[in-house]
Amino acid sequence: MERPAITDTPKKPYLKYFLLAVLVIAIDQVVKLLVHYNMYLGEEIMILGDWFRLHYLLNPGMAFGLKWNSMYGKLALTLFRLGAMLGIGYYLYNLVQKDMPKGLLWCVALILGGAVGNVIDSTFYGFFLDNAPNNAPTKWFNGQVIDMLFFPLFDGEYPSWLPYVGGQHFLFFSPVFNIADSSIFMGVLIILIMQKRYFVGSEKESEIEKEGDNRPTEAIPSKPQES
Repeated sequence: MERPAITDTPKKPYLKYFLLAVLVIAIDQVVKLLVHYNMYLGEEIMILGDWFRLHYLLNPGMAFGLKWNSMYGKLALTLFRLGAMLGIGYYLYNLVQKDMPKGLLWCVALILGGAVGNVIDSTFYGFFLDNAPNNAPTKWFNGQVIDMLFFPLFDGEYPSWLPYVGGQHFLFFSPVFNIADSSIFMGVLIILIMQKRYFVGSEKESEIEKEGDNRPTEAIPSKPQES
């Protein structure tokens, strides 16, 4: 009696990429809650001279302080973020199935983790932390994102000869953001820099594989039959 064939446990190559996204979410949420419970709104803590500060800020809009000025704008933005989060997760799974370059997969995992981190704020913080704007139609899905990373590297005045802004004060870098924003930014930046290697290279490899599969196989001469 033949023994049944032993099958290997199916591998889950996508798991490590989703674990990176979970790690980003965890770090992002821990930092946000530490800031919320240990700093008052608008408080600033110097970390590295004047160049790096923790600045507790609530962002009712998008990343880096961008806003959508409408009563239902925040609700629409949160729903959009939820859809984008699901889309990015599905996209990452498909990329793993297609065996795309690992660098691309890590970058998409960073983007997914950052997207989920800010979705948590937008969906739940309005109710559990009571930080929804006063004109919000509901506390659910209207939470404000907690930002705290501030890098005012240098400031000065625009040269007087510049049109429109000459003589005005400027600050670089002025946006206040969070870990989730940083994760999204880094993932997108690396993809833009490495796009030729991530996409063009993988397309060439797949074309070579297809050409190899379509090549006619050489006929193997058969042995003459013995009489």
